[in-house]
Amino acid sequence: MQALSKAKQKWIRSLQLKKNRDQEMLFVVEGEKSVLEGLSAFASHLEIIVSLETFSLQIPSQFHPKTVTVTTKELEQISELKTPNKCIAVFKRPDYALLTDQFTIALDGIQDPGNMGTILRLADWFGVKQIVCSKDTVDCYNSKVIQASMGAIYRIPVHYTDLASYLKNSTQQKYGAMLNGKNYKSIDYPKDGILIMGNEGKGVRPEIEALIDFPVTIPRFGEAESLNVATATAILLAEIIQ
Repeated sequence: MQALSKAKQKWIRSLQLKKNRDQEMLFVVEGEKSVLEGLSAFASHLEIIVSLETFSLQIPSQFHPKTVTVTTKELEQISELKTPNKCIAVFKRPDYALLTDQFTIALDGIQDPGNMGTILRLADWFGVKQIVCSKDTVDCYNSKVIQASMGAIYRIPVHYTDLASYLKNSTQQKYGAMLNGKNYKSIDYPKDGILIMGNEGKGVRPEIEALIDFPVTIPRFGEAESLNVATATAILLAEIIQ
């Protein structure tokens, strides 16, 4: 194990910015449970672990050459959290192939990191094989998304693309969560369809709505104006994935 240089501190802090994460194809994970899960799932992708000495004893010995021990103050200087956990790890991003024959969640302009993380976690729970996002959807490697995903970031491939072009070129049936669609329980869903979820405030944008084959709605019985997008995703997946 080694000490953390000023250059390494600056480098890890720079990865708090999306443009730097994208340029280097890296992401940062904070917290004991998330880091240990990453070491299990993404061992070959590990770049560095920064750990308090008290936690370093829990890090498997094969990762010690890439482990740096620091003081609490040093950890605070590179952490995005107000109250840092005991360790931080940097991983290389995997290069996922886009699947064309699997059930897919498509996200159109989702902005809230908590919603994105929860949708990743839902995809993991229901066995969804990938998520495809519009380019303006929140970065799945945002620290708040990673925290909310509860480890799903390691298991669910996420692709960012021109969503309209992706949907136009796909032969899979497309189902969109809308306020004016058919009751979601009255639809016979295929095993390889695409479920489209829209922005928290604006919903699915018009050019994406035009590509939906089957608009679906969760019936409303009360006075709420809308459902949280992650909650709606959970309700729909519970019906679709049988």
